[in-house]
Amino acid sequence: MDVPIRLPAGTNADHADRSRPLAVARWLWVVAALVVVMVAVGGITRLTESGLSITEWKPVTGAIPPLTEAQWEAEFAAYRRIPEYTQINGPAGMTLADYKTIYFWEWLHRLLGRLIGLAFALPLALFWAIGAIPAGTKGRLLALLALGGLQGVFGWYMVRSGLGGQATDVSHFWLSVHLLTALVTLAGLVWAALDLRALARGAGARGGARARVIAPAALAGAVLFIQLLLGAWVAGLNAGHASDSWPLMQGRLVPEVDWSRGVVRALTHDPFLLHFLHRWWAFIAFAALVWLARRARRAGARSASIAIQSAVGLQVLLGIATVLSGMALWLAVLHQLVGALLVASVAWGAHAVGSPAGTGSPGGTRGLTDGA
Repeated sequence: MDVPIRLPAGTNADHADRSRPLAVARWLWVVAALVVVMVAVGGITRLTESGLSITEWKPVTGAIPPLTEAQWEAEFAAYRRIPEYTQINGPAGMTLADYKTIYFWEWLHRLLGRLIGLAFALPLALFWAIGAIPAGTKGRLLALLALGGLQGVFGWYMVRSGLGGQATDVSHFWLSVHLLTALVTLAGLVWAALDLRALARGAGARGGARARVIAPAALAGAVLFIQLLLGAWVAGLNAGHASDSWPLMQGRLVPEVDWSRGVVRALTHDPFLLHFLHRWWAFIAFAALVWLARRARRAGARSASIAIQSAVGLQVLLGIATVLSGMALWLAVLHQLVGALLVASVAWGAHAVGSPAGTGSPGGTRGLTDGA
């Protein structure tokens, strides 16, 4: 059953009633934009092999980087004790100057996480205190806050998975949990902002019901989720390097796969199989998302339809270009960035097709920021 979203009671002016959910929606757009930036910086951190450069989790004091030479030497000494250094970067001749470079990306990634937490928690407390959050929305905002906190916890578990034993990289399972949590949070932010924008524009005329996830949107979202999961595993296993040709992989349409340890092991660990699945599942995702985009257009959300089709088309092209370039850094980062934008656009389209204010109402869900 849909839970109605209602404006706060006790306001006299209709304009004030509608400006409050609009202000909350604008705040959520800003946080969503920060999450997109965070995903892009996370991609740089991974691609530059910077993720293990900070070997401790200090949620508060860790915001300040080393300021003296002695502090830098202490951080570098801690890094020199982990397998990534002893087995890879140490023999390669890493210097303190080299270490400072990878430290910067991991520090920036963590700093952005802290800033996003503050950018969400502090305005949430303020809006809550002044009664600007419509009834029916508070629970979802608290859930988004919890997801943000979990994101930090998952990030540390991911890093910790690469610090011990003989591991020279993080677990691709923890990497996928970390990345997918961020993308689910992004979708939730977009969805909540769209609900609030609809409320501010008077969509409550149809009873104030929230948009709901209908079957076509759920199906398209599930197909996209699988593709994102495969992409995270490809990234975590460095499987992007399994082939630098397209459409063939090393002269074959279907690569050689090691099945000796079982099907499940191959499906979750073999870099050639995962690369193969990721490159061809992309076209299933393409078809599913174009289908969703057309439904969004019929619901009156032309801009959402254009956004989905543009993002998914560009994402496929960037994926092919990244492979052909031999995993060029700038292309791989763009691939991850557009992936985040694709998630946001799919959330927009799914909201449109499940919105009582937009379904069957041409122009009912116009631009992403119309009126916001």
